[in-house]
Amino acid sequence: MASLFSPIFSASNSPKPSHSPERTFHQSNRKDFTLTLTPRREILKGLAIFPLTASILFKQPSSAEAKEVEVGSYLPPSSSDSSFVLFKASPKDTPALRAGNVQPYEFILPPTWKQSRVANILSGNYCQPKCAEPWVEVKFEDEKQGKVQVVASPLIRLTNKPNATIEEIGSPEKLIASLGPFVTGNSYDPDELLETSVEKVGDQTYYKYVLETPFALTGSHNLAKATAKGNTVVLFVASANDKQWQASQKVLKAMLDSFQV
Repeated sequence: MASLFSPIFSASNSPKPSHSPERTFHQSNRKDFTLTLTPRREILKGLAIFPLTASILFKQPSSAEAKEVEVGSYLPPSSSDSSFVLFKASPKDTPALRAGNVQPYEFILPPTWKQSRVANILSGNYCQPKCAEPWVEVKFEDEKQGKVQVVASPLIRLTNKPNATIEEIGSPEKLIASLGPFVTGNSYDPDELLETSVEKVGDQTYYKYVLETPFALTGSHNLAKATAKGNTVVLFVASANDKQWQASQKVLKAMLDSFQV
């Protein structure tokens, strides 16, 4: 496809009005050539039709969107490890929880982390309670340690069986093949999957993943944990670049292990 900014040349010998969006260039021993400039509104119109992709889910928030308050100032200490605080999601936190489309979930995180705001279009607020595509529930991050987020996917996107368990959806490999792009922020290659495991907590089954993702938008190292409950699959993702991973992989794994619905 030609670039929006590509010049279009056409032969012309007739003069153009002074208000015309065209300019005439003269070359020796050749006919005149006219350069037609693409109007700005046409460029903007073209940009407006670009489709949304999974990568939008993982766009870094601007400084204006992020809370400047460390979570340790308002979240209670974890009863299992006092070096962490406990985040328990409630209906006041997300549109999906208010709509009853996601069951409450919880996880621990370091007290120095900060919560990032999720843009309205990414939160699923516009489509609850019948969203057709995954949305972001909550996001937290720390510049030195990495970031975590909870992504929810409508069950109908993965199976036609109502209230299916995660085992009924398929194997861990089948599930990550469908949700992998929402872990990496762009694409998923099965070769990036280093390890899978299955965890049982009461009646709830969780699939856990370790991925090495050198081309991922979220980071070169990703951990993920997924489960199905009600009409939604909930995915917890912990991400880090190489530098963050060296310093905080134990912290990120502790956060992942603590996640439950």
